[in-house]
Amino acid sequence: MPRRKKKEPLEILIETITQAMTDKKGRNPVILNFTKLTGAVCDVFIICHGGSRTHVEALAENVIGETKKNTGFNPWHKEGFENAEWILIDYSDVVVHIFQEERRKFYNLERLWADAEITKVNNNE
Repeated sequence: MPRRKKKEPLEILIETITQAMTDKKGRNPVILNFTKLTGAVCDVFIICHGGSRTHVEALAENVIGETKKNTGFNPWHKEGFENAEWILIDYSDVVVHIFQEERRKFYNLERLWADAEITKVNNNE
């Protein structure tokens, strides 16, 4: 039986964050991978949205809690909890964006960073 390749820390971080989003019913999660682009601010954006302020806050808290529990990583920076229209959680190489739906449509990061490799996360909805 062939040995499984050991997962890289970045891969584990991405999986943990996307799972935390889908566990709390984050809507339309996507991964924007910048690793093949030169001059990118980080390696990966992970984006989703929630249906209300409370949902966005719950998504963000779950991402932070599950990431700490499963990887030991704390966010380097976080912002947007005051109004929870757009919460940003920065893990240095991975930046998480959790929006309310209207804000996500307005800022449209997927279009802004369309040259990134974009992967839709299957959240069984």
